[in-house]
Amino acid sequence: MVEAVGKQLSVNGIGRCCGAVELRPSVSDRQADEYAGWFKALADPTRIRILNLLAQSDEPVCVCDITDKFPLGQPTISHHLKILRDVRFVFAERRGTYMYYQLNRACLADFPQAARQILNV
Repeated sequence: MVEAVGKQLSVNGIGRCCGAVELRPSVSDRQADEYAGWFKALADPTRIRILNLLAQSDEPVCVCDITDKFPLGQPTISHHLKILRDVRFVFAERRGTYMYYQLNRACLADFPQAARQILNV
């Protein structure tokens, strides 16, 4: 049986399993919110594949060309692109009636640094 005793944890009345450690998160609340958004955006296989597709082009890609590569409708692809745009993984620009998307290489370059900061490596 585990029960809280004041600020100490008591396991069958024996006390804490280890000494108190004075650790504090080194990631700020703002950073944690931003990084969580990044991971949420990447938590979908279609969005990962869209990023992979865009990474293969140095030029913006029309949404119709993206849609052609997936067994999903244009509204679903646009929804995924909006999520990627919201976290700044992609840029979007309107050309006439079509939207063109391009990988935000600067934002994605920060991603490995964010992982290192989260894991303190």
